Amino acid sequence: MSIDTSTAARVAKLARIKVEDDALPALAAEFNNILGFIEQLNEVDVDGVEPMTSVTPQRLKRRGDVVSDGSQQQAILKNSPDAREGFFAVPKVME
Repeated sequence: MSIDTSTAARVAKLARIKVEDDALPALAAEFNNILGFIEQLNEVDVDGVEPMTSVTPQRLKRRGDVVSDGSQQQAILKNSPDAREGFFAVPKVME
């Protein structure tokens, strides 16, 4: 796949990046370099290689997925300038 200057201009427009007309050939060349690198990566044989999250084998700590209310309602509401009936009270914004 090859990127020409018109495609580079379209990508720049979609990305909302202002690129001058004289810089479009350099941008297209950079896109082609990136695509060439991706093609090189696609040539790597990764059969039998398991996905990993880190370079060292480790198991992430997990906690139980338990729903709780936090039991901190009063501590949180005491920081509010105006709290009523267990909720934050805010001034009316819209009519």
